Amino acid sequence: MRLKCFGCDALARMVYLAAAQSPHIVDVTLFQLGLHLKPGSLQMRLQAEIDAVQGQGYDAIIMAYGLCGKATAGLTARDVPLVIPRAHDCITLFLGSRERYTQEHEKSPGTYWYSQDYIERGYQDGQKVVLGAGMEDDDRDMDVVFQEYVEKYGKDNADYLMEVMGAWREHYNRAAYIDLNLSQNKTVENQAREEATRRGWNFERVEGDLILIRRLLNGDWNKDFLVLQPGERMGMAYNEDIICAERG
Repeated sequence: MRLKCFGCDALARMVYLAAAQSPHIVDVTLFQLGLHLKPGSLQMRLQAEIDAVQGQGYDAIIMAYGLCGKATAGLTARDVPLVIPRAHDCITLFLGSRERYTQEHEKSPGTYWYSQDYIERGYQDGQKVVLGAGMEDDDRDMDVVFQEYVEKYGKDNADYLMEVMGAWREHYNRAAYIDLNLSQNKTVENQAREEATRRGWNFERVEGDLILIRRLLNGDWNKDFLVLQPGERMGMAYNEDIICAERG
C-alpha cells in the first residue's frame, strides 16, 4: 500500500521510525506541536490537507493524532479510507494502549507527562506547550491557566506565579517521563526530573510502547483504530470507543 500520514511533532521519532520500518510506502507530514490548543483551527487545517491529497494515488490516509481536544472530530474521508487511533490524546499513543492509559490515570490522576520530542520541540512562538495532563478536559485546567499567564507575563513569570500560588502542587503530584528507548541522550529526562523536583512532584520513568504507531503505519488496523470509508466523518462516541463513524 501507499499511505499518507499526517501527525504531530510530539510523535516525530516514533512516526519516522515506524515509517522507515513499515512494509508499505509511507509519506509523512508532521505539524507543529501545540496546534491542538486551537482545536477548530487544527481541524480545518487537517481537513484541508486531507482534501489536498485526493487523487494522488494513496490507498489510505492515516492520522498520528488522538481526539486532541476535539481537533480531529468532524474530519471526513474523501476518496480513500481515513484511519485514526481510538485515543483521547497522544499519551495513549506513547503508552501503546487505551487500557494502559486508563491504568496510569487511575493509579495517579495528577500526572504531568513528559516525552523527549515534547521537551525538545514543545515551544510555540517561544511559549511552552503542554503534552497532556490526563484523560478529561478538566484535568487541563491548570495548563490553560499557565498558558494564559505565559501570554500575559512571559514564561518565567508564569512559572513563578504558579509556584507561589501552589497551583502545580495542588493539581499534580507526579511527573512521568515516557521513555521510548529511542535515544541515549539523558538530557531531556534530566530536564523533566529537575522540573519535578522544583515543583515538589514525585518523578517516575514510564516505559513507552510503539505498538499503536507501528500498527497504524503497518496497516494493521484492529479494534484500536477507526477506519472511515469515503464519505464518512469522525464523530465522538462518548464511550470506551472514544470515536465513531458518522454519515454526512
